[in-house]
Amino acid sequence: MTALRLLLVALFLPLLAACDVTTTGPVTVTPGASAPRSQPRDQAALQAQARQAVNQFVMVADRLEPVMERECRRRAPELNCNFQIVVDRSLTDPPNAFQTLDDTGHPILAVNIALIASVENADEMAFVMSHEAAHHISDHLGQQQANAMAGAQVLGGLAAAGGASGSGLEMAQQLGAALGARRYSQDYELQADALGAIIARAAGFDALHGAEYFNRIPDPGNSFLGTHPPNARRLETVRYALANGV
Repeated sequence: MTALRLLLVALFLPLLAACDVTTTGPVTVTPGASAPRSQPRDQAALQAQARQAVNQFVMVADRLEPVMERECRRRAPELNCNFQIVVDRSLTDPPNAFQTLDDTGHPILAVNIALIASVENADEMAFVMSHEAAHHISDHLGQQQANAMAGAQVLGGLAAAGGASGSGLEMAQQLGAALGARRYSQDYELQADALGAIIARAAGFDALHGAEYFNRIPDPGNSFLGTHPPNARRLETVRYALANGV
């Protein structure tokens, strides 16, 4: 993790020098923005803040990775459980973390710089990362792909039966795929919240404290096609998982 720590320090120093980073909620970083005149920051303090954020991220990653791998091998031995934790170096995206696979099937857990800067404590960082690991362990990517294919076949078949062809049929298939991929997305998020909480706790973090991150991010509400459930429901899911296991 030494090389990763040095890379993050190099990225964080100019970032924090350009932005007034607080711990009142998620921040969107904008390179070149000036810190408010009413809140001057000493350069040494900014550097210390950057190093603290880097050290916290590396510490959490070091503690979580073996626990994530162990839980993966126990719950989903058919999957590749060799997690690779990477940093998305974009300086303009809002706080975000995601899970994907590389070309060889290795699970990639990516966290961007804005998220590393926005979490208020190690418990929040651990919960977010564990949540993304839980998506892989639960094979949510594979299930979403299957749902998308099924949706494309169903809506495409209906369109073809109605006489659609060419671009019209292709558009129906694309719409069906999009609807299919979203069909269980909120359920997947809740499943990842529950298992993520268990993983974070197993690594020695306070998962419920970490899940309070939901109290500081926009609430997606309860829209029909929304990909994420309401924040209150997510906190309730975490509490239940920690009390009853998953």
